[in-house]
Amino acid sequence: MKALLNIAVLSLTGALGLVLAWSILDLPASAVRLPEQVTAQLDMSGVAHPVTAVLLNFRGYDTLLEIAVLLLALLGMLALPRQASGSKPRPVPASPMLQTLARLLTPLMVLVAGYVLWAGAHRPGGAFQAGAVLAGAGVLLHLAGLLPAWATPGRALRAGLATGLLVFIAVAATLMTQGTLLQYPPGWAGALILVIEASLTLSLGLILAGLYLVLADSKVQA
Repeated sequence: MKALLNIAVLSLTGALGLVLAWSILDLPASAVRLPEQVTAQLDMSGVAHPVTAVLLNFRGYDTLLEIAVLLLALLGMLALPRQASGSKPRPVPASPMLQTLARLLTPLMVLVAGYVLWAGAHRPGGAFQAGAVLAGAGVLLHLAGLLPAWATPGRALRAGLATGLLVFIAVAATLMTQGTLLQYPPGWAGALILVIEASLTLSLGLILAGLYLVLADSKVQA
């Protein structure tokens, strides 16, 4: 039965791939070409890099939903019941060399995250990449025994997790008063995108690190 199910899934996946490939190859010459459309409107986006323009301006609501999904995934993990144990085993202490390395690298990783965030306006980078660097710093600190796993985030940590989404929604709600959804005024586009990306960097770093730290707490308590 399991073999037949695997064959059915593979067959459907292959058929879907063929249909998608055929659809792309069969596009008419008059079809909308995304690179040309983005390039034509890039000067009005507030940034000079096309990927950032698409993610934070032209299709900003997609990015807004992505942040909401990541946050909900972490909240769902935090809401799962944990097995209570009478004696919680202590984690194995990390070596002093690893702790020293983590202390030295963490400020550098924060600096790199800030640069990647700033560079996203005109070259590859942005909030997602900067947030991933911050999350890496959090994981490194945990592996070095300098950052505990998460059981129940405190109030300040919850605020940091939600900051990016709340700022994004606040900007969208403000623009909605003008009859548009995340369609920035040309004069304010760059500043608004920078504010959104800065808040997203913090939240994404905490969310991505939290996904690891919550699992680490579950392993400790298992």
